[in-house]
Amino acid sequence: MRRAGRWRGVGGALLVLGLLGGCGVSVEDTPRVVAPPPGPFPSPGVVVSTPSPTLTAGRATEILCFVRDDRLVRVERRVDGTPTVDAQLQHLLAGPTAAERDTGLTTALPGAVPVAVARPRGTEVDVDLGGAGDETGRSDEVLAFGQIVCTLTARSDVDTVGFFRGGAPLGVPRADGSLSRRPLAADDYAGLVAPR
Repeated sequence: MRRAGRWRGVGGALLVLGLLGGCGVSVEDTPRVVAPPPGPFPSPGVVVSTPSPTLTAGRATEILCFVRDDRLVRVERRVDGTPTVDAQLQHLLAGPTAAERDTGLTTALPGAVPVAVARPRGTEVDVDLGGAGDETGRSDEVLAFGQIVCTLTARSDVDTVGFFRGGAPLGVPRADGSLSRRPLAADDYAGLVAPR
């Protein structure tokens, strides 16, 4: 009985060694040219930069809301990866591209919301407005806040947007003209969104 167990152990070891020996690269009689994998390759001593932390790898669609004929218009842009909430807000504040302006798109943001920072808090985003803003009672202020709310809530990770100035909740206009200090959703501006 002991002898049979010993041979089984030796046989198992030989089997494992045989399998491992078959995993190697076979020997070739003549040398061959091997194509290098696609590069670029860093030179020795060169520091390789890592991707920006604001982007997630892959291709993504970024939704921004601009204005045409006093209506909110959703625009899809292809980007290298999903931007952070604040990066997406900064893209919105930068306004439409030249190609987008050629299609009649504008923005109501420069006068009403010159500077803003977005801070996610769960599925709500707090937008802190910097600067004094335009205190002239612009008629397009509703569109400006609608642009921000509809842009940020187009993300799958954002449901509502609250506005603050100097840490205090800010009353902002909704599509019906009423002021709200509570977090707003896309539905608050549904009447201003252009039909697709």
